[in-house]
Amino acid sequence: MVGSWLHCGYHLTTSIVSPVLLGLPFALSLLGWVPGVVCLTLATLLTFYCFYLLSVILEHHAQLGKRQLRFRDMARDILGPGWDKFFVGPLQFLICYGAVILGTLLGGQNLKFIYLLNNPNGEMQLYLFIIMFGAATLILAQMPSFHSLRHINLVSLMLSLAYGAGVTAGSIYIGKITRDKTLSEVPIHVLIRCAKTINYPAGHSKNAPSRDYSVKGTPVNRFLSALSGISIMATAFGCGIVPEIQATLAPPLKGKMFKGLCVCYGVIVSTFFSVGISGYWAFGNQIVGTILTNFMGGGKPLLPSWFLLVINIFTLAQITATTVIYLQPTNEMFEKWLADAKMDQFSIRNVVPRLIFRSLSVTVATLFAAMLPFFGDILALFGAFGIIPLDCVLPIVFYNVTFKPIKQSTVFWGHTLIAIVSSMVAAVGTVASVRQIVLDAKTYNLFANM
Repeated sequence: MVGSWLHCGYHLTTSIVSPVLLGLPFALSLLGWVPGVVCLTLATLLTFYCFYLLSVILEHHAQLGKRQLRFRDMARDILGPGWDKFFVGPLQFLICYGAVILGTLLGGQNLKFIYLLNNPNGEMQLYLFIIMFGAATLILAQMPSFHSLRHINLVSLMLSLAYGAGVTAGSIYIGKITRDKTLSEVPIHVLIRCAKTINYPAGHSKNAPSRDYSVKGTPVNRFLSALSGISIMATAFGCGIVPEIQATLAPPLKGKMFKGLCVCYGVIVSTFFSVGISGYWAFGNQIVGTILTNFMGGGKPLLPSWFLLVINIFTLAQITATTVIYLQPTNEMFEKWLADAKMDQFSIRNVVPRLIFRSLSVTVATLFAAMLPFFGDILALFGAFGIIPLDCVLPIVFYNVTFKPIKQSTVFWGHTLIAIVSSMVAAVGTVASVRQIVLDAKTYNLFANM
């Protein structure tokens, strides 16, 4: 507990501003322009407010002489015994370890993307790249604590700004080319020729294709797709470790978390909106998966290979930092049973069990990522089932129970409305996400080369 508010901002940014944001253009395509931008704005405001409420509650308990260091501590002290072990603990573990698996998968996909840029006909399978990424994570996973990651997370913050700017620039470049026809109607060689035309430079070709921004499907399918889009946004904004990050701050706590949140949300506003809006503008409803996938058309790059290489290297490095930071709560949860608190954390007695457990944890995550390369399809389910309750509902409940605002006040009814609407979105979004997984399950197979 020796960190500053700047360190707190680095940790928050790395835990929230991750390559999951590259899926925001797809989320917007499920909602359409106006609903999509409105939902993105509301998600920004709501999550900032909920995280701020958590910081206020933590500061309040610290002033009373009982500082809470974990989400589980808050649940036990505020809601009562049992909530930490049977609800918040398992939910937080699911989110954090799921983020580790997803990060390992994304890291492997990035490595494969880089490989194919340099060797388009390469035959190496995805699971090999996932194993490579897992091996790198295995080394960084031995970092003892959140605070020891502060310099890595500062670099991560700068990397997120860098690849966010790069992806935005790439989307605008492609979007100007694809102006008059849908992207799917134009062969890749035409796109490349348009970009190289002397009389019509990139972005000004008379033959450039147009985009379609309509949300397709029956009213029921559009409604369920919209819920999936909201769930993806929730996942992008998710941070189930706010108390653990605030625990790194040196006392007194007053105002420090708010400053850290301002640093974090400055990065969020500059990356989430630029990447989401530019990517949706460039590809319309033709977009699939993450925006980087759409930068390859017909197996050939729509942007200069060196540019894609730089973006992917930045993204890969940031994925590594995010994966390691989400390992920390998982490690802490289990290592308290393995460690001897009476001995130094760097003693042989504590180092050996920590080394074995963390290596096993990363190995299992790597195995799951290699076996289930369609794990990204569960992204919306994570957002609906885990992140919305943990980040949007529980902070409201914690605040109302702690400070007991009068029932006639705007605060009470505003909080009640947020909790009810968030719970409804979480419930229906979970159903919609499971439905989508069931529909897509026919195309899945273990260790698929996706």
